[in-house]
Amino acid sequence: MSREIKFSLVYRDMWQSSGKYVPRVDQLKQIAPVIVDMGCFARVETNGGAFEQVNLLFGENPNKAVREWTKPFNEAGIQTHMLERGLNGLRMYPVPADVRQLFFKVKKAQGTNISRSFCGLNDTRNLELSVKYAKEANMISQVALCITNSPIHTVDYYMNVVEKVVDFGCDEICLKDMAGIGRPAFLGNLVTAIKKRHPQILVQYHGHTGPGFSVASMLEVARAGADILDVAMEPLSWGMVHPDIITIQAMLKDAGFLVPDINMKAYMETRSLTQSFIDDFLGYFIDPGNKAMTSLLVGCGLPGGMMGSMMADLKGMHNAINMSLRAQKKNEVSLNELVVLLFQEVEYIWPMLGYPPLVTPFSQYVKNIALMNVMHLLKGEPRWSTIDKNAWDMILGKTGKLPGELAPEIKDLVKKNGMEFYTGNPQDAFPNELDKYRKEMQENGWDFGEDDEELFELAMHDRQYRDYRNGSAKKRFEQELEAAKAKAGAPIVVTRPVVEVPKIDINTVLAEHPNAKPIQATVKGQVIWQYDVEDTSSAPHIGDTINENGTLCFVQAFYGPEAVKSSFNGKIIATYPKQGDLVQKDEIIAFVE
Repeated sequence: MSREIKFSLVYRDMWQSSGKYVPRVDQLKQIAPVIVDMGCFARVETNGGAFEQVNLLFGENPNKAVREWTKPFNEAGIQTHMLERGLNGLRMYPVPADVRQLFFKVKKAQGTNISRSFCGLNDTRNLELSVKYAKEANMISQVALCITNSPIHTVDYYMNVVEKVVDFGCDEICLKDMAGIGRPAFLGNLVTAIKKRHPQILVQYHGHTGPGFSVASMLEVARAGADILDVAMEPLSWGMVHPDIITIQAMLKDAGFLVPDINMKAYMETRSLTQSFIDDFLGYFIDPGNKAMTSLLVGCGLPGGMMGSMMADLKGMHNAINMSLRAQKKNEVSLNELVVLLFQEVEYIWPMLGYPPLVTPFSQYVKNIALMNVMHLLKGEPRWSTIDKNAWDMILGKTGKLPGELAPEIKDLVKKNGMEFYTGNPQDAFPNELDKYRKEMQENGWDFGEDDEELFELAMHDRQYRDYRNGSAKKRFEQELEAAKAKAGAPIVVTRPVVEVPKIDINTVLAEHPNAKPIQATVKGQVIWQYDVEDTSSAPHIGDTINENGTLCFVQAFYGPEAVKSSFNGKIIATYPKQGDLVQKDEIIAFVE
């Protein structure tokens, strides 16, 4: 008898891999019944990751959104699953244990059946509580292995992780091929090993299509015993997203597997509705580059979704680098040559940094170091001259144990900077905080919500939740949408007060101040020198002193405002964007000397 393969629609991740935002709850409610009518999905990825922060940025209640979105699937008998980042929960930095525990109780009560938990370093210490709390909440616990390609990421390496998380009590294993660089034969061998050791464990495969391996990978893992495959659908499939359900279903059917039929009428209606959401407003925030595939990702292993911001980084630095090369009487480099240099630098430093899987946030840390190394090397300066705080935390082990050994020169760099390695359990460094947030809600007269879900949102996304409650989040989103429409040619009425910041040419600054050090945007988003709602921060003046780790400004990212801090003491000698300007991640926004 033919073996059955089931499909999971990663509708949330389709959007997140394409652009900045996901559909509003009214749009999700509209499309959910049509997805059900397609009749081919056993599971739908409904929430988790950045999804719920986006609701807050819209000015929507994420708890209402999750309940409304999961309900039609629950009623149809389709399982729902969420993505969570282990120690980091639903955010980009660590979460206290009591908040993590409440998280699973809330999501189960809201209608989420399965928790897909991952640690970007595959550190099982960061996953143990995820499994424990998911099981306590009567959720299905699925642990995701972050797949990458390196000499140490062998089948045995991953099986050691599998053994530990199975001992914790997890029910399922996911192969999270976040950059799509897992080699098909290797993935097949890994699934074979998992099924041989633990035949009762369900295996699900999740692979992005960026470098082009994922279709072959899906066939290999299916033949090796995988049970469920994550798929996408047009108009957002392929590119840096996931393979389309039609292609994968046809391929597996031809290979002799038992696969569900697709209601093509419902497919076309779902496709049309998704396009209507793009046309409504979401398309303003989708990078066209994410619709393309590139073999360049095979070598460096960076997630495809970073390509757009990476190119913006390089374009912003291109002129400054060539000016420095001219001053050294060296040949200039083209933008394409710069791209190759960056990819080569990532390949070079990745082993030296202990082979961290290139998944959020560690892919950003490695790319940031590589980018600054390229800039310094082309200017005739030493490698490792600029390393940001988050990257140092990764190097020092504060977010988990690196898979491989650090190179001796990195260890020497730690010693030279007077730093110490952290050897404890990462969770131990973050004490419980729920009592603090209970007090804040009581003082504000805020309802804790059904199943304490409002308390949870404040504790998980405190700043974004406050902005949602006071209305500033919705106001900022509306202004951002107006700006995006204006850039696309639509009429706009500017309502946000502008704080002027002097703009100086990068080439001029570097010529006059060769020792100047850049401060870069830590995320992609809208620069906020001064808040017009609640928070205040004065726009900097040229000549102002800033201390190491001092806040220069904020950038309104997709998950909320993030502080941009200086890595050095000095005086501000140049700033670039104006209040409300959009900047790319790692774009230089100021210089300090």
